[in-house]
Amino acid sequence: MPLNINWQQILLHLLNLVILVVGLYLILYKPVKKFMKKREDDYKQREDSTQEALDNAKAKEEEYTSRLSAVEEEVAKKREDAAKELAKVRTEKLQEVAKEADEMLTSARERAQKEHDRIISGVSDDIKEIVGEAAEKVVMTSSVNDAYEQFLDAAETGAKSALAGKKKTVTSMTKTKGRSARKKQ
Repeated sequence: MPLNINWQQILLHLLNLVILVVGLYLILYKPVKKFMKKREDDYKQREDSTQEALDNAKAKEEEYTSRLSAVEEEVAKKREDAAKELAKVRTEKLQEVAKEADEMLTSARERAQKEHDRIISGVSDDIKEIVGEAAEKVVMTSSVNDAYEQFLDAAETGAKSALAGKKKTVTSMTKTKGRSARKKQ
């Protein structure tokens, strides 16, 4: 053995080295490689599922956005329809109220006219009565002038009392001309 090399020892060391490498490969490298591959696949799967979920979310967001715009358009249309209907109903109600107001006004005017006619006929009856009383007094009294004065006073008083409800002023004859004007009549 030159150089003091024992080939048997070298071969055993080589065999040990090969066994160690194969053992380490089977025990450490292969499981670690398998674990890393599994971990890489798991991350890739998570990334794919996340991307898919993100795509689905974007698709749903677009769908909801389109639905929301459609619903907003529908709501706007229904609002317009409701506003038109409200305007129509308001117009109809205003017309009904105007018609009722006209009817009430016409009825009030008719009642006022009837009341006016009743008052006028009552006043004319009062005037007839006053004239009748005055005529009786004229016939009964000896002095024509006194009777005429009493007639004018009674007519003036009766006219004032009859027209007091109407709030009109009654103009009466004044005694400016004196007894000579009365004697001529």
